[in-house]
Amino acid sequence: MHPLPHQYDVVARGGPTGLLSIEAANLPTLEATAPSQFGGPGNVWSPEALLVASVASCFILTFDTIAELSRLPWIEIACPTEGVLELADGKRRFTRFFLRPTLKLPQGTDAKKAEHLLHKAEERCLITASLSSSVSLSASIEFADGTAS
Repeated sequence: MHPLPHQYDVVARGGPTGLLSIEAANLPTLEATAPSQFGGPGNVWSPEALLVASVASCFILTFDTIAELSRLPWIEIACPTEGVLELADGKRRFTRFFLRPTLKLPQGTDAKKAEHLLHKAEERCLITASLSSSVSLSASIEFADGTAS
């Protein structure tokens, strides 16, 4: 890891149509616009969906790092994530995020250790640590043979 502080530079460009391009050096350009809930077409990424995606992907990447450092073998993780946007304190804002990961482990792996590391990842995710919203985790653990713990 590079020493802190880190800086991330992004350029968003748009016009009166509401369709934006989001650019950063060495990355593919994304298109974004308002979500369908705010009158957008619903078929292009929105800032709201990108925020929820950031929460989910940060959680998974944090888990991956913690699992590697803890020598926990794992096969796959999927993390459906819900972000709740509502009126709070007179402002529209995300108030809660619900992480619902399913972790697949090799047979014989310590499920309790895996669950502990999932909770540790939720606590250490830098994206959620940077937000004022609450975060809830409800994890499922499966083994490669299809059994659940």
